[in-house]
Amino acid sequence: MVEISILAQPFDPEAEQRDFRGGNSRVGAVVSFLGLMRDLNQGEAIQRMSLEHYPGMTEKALAQIIAEARQLWPITAVRLIHRVGELEPEEPIVLVLVASEHRGEAFRACEFLIDYLKTRAPFWKREINTQGQAHWVEGRQSDQTAAERWELGWDLDRLVCK
Repeated sequence: MVEISILAQPFDPEAEQRDFRGGNSRVGAVVSFLGLMRDLNQGEAIQRMSLEHYPGMTEKALAQIIAEARQLWPITAVRLIHRVGELEPEEPIVLVLVASEHRGEAFRACEFLIDYLKTRAPFWKREINTQGQAHWVEGRQSDQTAAERWELGWDLDRLVCK
């Protein structure tokens, strides 16, 4: 099962997590990541954020990232929810839920998905500071470095560099 949702309205992470497993007795682990909007970025106070995307293109890119994870690990299910539109501090931006038979695969797949969401998913963030000034958020080198490790010959079973 793969579910992808791009939402303009807030969502309830706890309700999504309760609903996710759906009574599948093969699931031995569910790993989740919840990303929240912060009120501070690089020392600047942020009042709100606007997230943009291209409908259709975004869902296709997210499906591709999930397909790559499913080729690497035996994932039972994935639910990926991402907000767009106007957000305020403390609101959930992204929720990734990964189910598998064993915890190791679920942890690695969830981390892989987040790393690639941060670097390959077609979302654009515009932050508005407390003075009302807006600026586009650029990708961070630390996110790029995190994503690159999946392409550099890592032993995905033990997460040690070969």
